Amino acid sequence: MTSIGTGYDLSASTYSPDGRIFQIEYANKAVENSGTAIGIRVKDGVVLAVEKLVHSKLLVPGSNRRIQTIDRHIGMASAGLLADGRHLANRTRDESASYRETYRSPPTLKTVADRLGLYVQAYTLYSSVRPFGISAILGAVDKDGPSLFVVEPSGVYYGYNGAAVGKGRQLAKTELEKLKFAELTTREAVIEAARIMYLVHDDAKDKDFELELTWIGAESDYKHVPVPADLQKEAEERAKAALETFE
Repeated sequence: MTSIGTGYDLSASTYSPDGRIFQIEYANKAVENSGTAIGIRVKDGVVLAVEKLVHSKLLVPGSNRRIQTIDRHIGMASAGLLADGRHLANRTRDESASYRETYRSPPTLKTVADRLGLYVQAYTLYSSVRPFGISAILGAVDKDGPSLFVVEPSGVYYGYNGAAVGKGRQLAKTELEKLKFAELTTREAVIEAARIMYLVHDDAKDKDFELELTWIGAESDYKHVPVPADLQKEAEERAKAALETFE
């Protein structure tokens, strides 16, 4: 049973006869057309990576970042519409700051993901607004240890050991499933993240890309910061070498 083109896709507040909300499905399409983002949760921290496609040689390298810092110990990588991602990052910062002010302690990632999920879900209820064209990967090291969540355009969120969203998510998930998360360190996870991103980008060779890498763990004093330049350079060199031997 199909409802495409019959008017059920004009509003996020209207169900089709077969129980679908097409505006949310279209928002997922916006995510799927974006550069890939992945998150890896390992024994001592979390690594976030984004394939930021360079649409013009006139762009300043390092600008238009797709990984945002939410709190000292929380990072967010997004795939989808960049402006929507920035808006959600600002909203998530507000939620995190509100938690700190109320409870006088750093927020757990599950709490932040839950609040962001509720906010995103509210934009699927009314005909006067549209769903966010964003999937957000949230990573942190909190009192419960390393944690990783993905918030989808529908507002649903899941906890993961390894997550991938965006155009190359299928190949990235296949590679993530081969990893032994409980045995990896954050430094090893950075190498794996770079390898996966270069492998995923190999399907879109016609466009240049910048690799964004951040981490949270013991080596970063449990703060969300960019991966050191020397380690990122090493990771990218090893990723390029691995790409030549990949079958």
